[in-house]
Amino acid sequence: MSTFTILLGGDLIRTPRLERQIEGSRVIAADAGIGHARMLGLMPELWVGDFDSVPANLPDDLAAVPRKVFPAEKDITDGELAIAEALKRGATSLVLAGAFGGKRADHAFLHLALAVRLAEAGTTVLLTSGAQEGVPVLPGSAAFDYADGTLFSVLGFSELAGLTVTGAKWPLDRVEVAFGSSLTISNEVKGQLGIALERGRALLLAHPYPLPES
Repeated sequence: MSTFTILLGGDLIRTPRLERQIEGSRVIAADAGIGHARMLGLMPELWVGDFDSVPANLPDDLAAVPRKVFPAEKDITDGELAIAEALKRGATSLVLAGAFGGKRADHAFLHLALAVRLAEAGTTVLLTSGAQEGVPVLPGSAAFDYADGTLFSVLGFSELAGLTVTGAKWPLDRVEVAFGSSLTISNEVKGQLGIALERGRALLLAHPYPLPES
């Protein structure tokens, strides 16, 4: 498996869990995402985008990262360009670091939807801010390693059929969930979290490192 970390421009904090997730990965930065590289101790092999939001006072070594420049007026985001470059270079697993928050809610939403689309095409995807992380949920079953008490939600991107949640404060057994329902918001891990789905597409959003203000 070839793992690439894609540095995006959203919120990001460094945690031991994030360090483990990106260890040994190759790195591509998307425009302002280069600003996270120093904090994480990473050196990207490529920096892509239209470079309209380059961080000020960038260290010389990061400023010298090879660039692939695109016009500002384009029909694809810098983040999706970076992901496309990673896939061209053989990525089978992606860590989208800085996928949440930031100044653009539309970009953050796109990252969620794009992660589901990539997972449907066979790519393993993790979205993370360090404090919270997202994993696509497709038909099938999966187990997760979150500690007891971890807050999580299952965000439906369609109607969900046969959703089962085990190892949770509020388990579910093959339930139907209407698109837009809040039924699966704000659950809590209690044991070994497992999720199974018969039909539909969703995203597991977990908070392994809640921020102090939360």
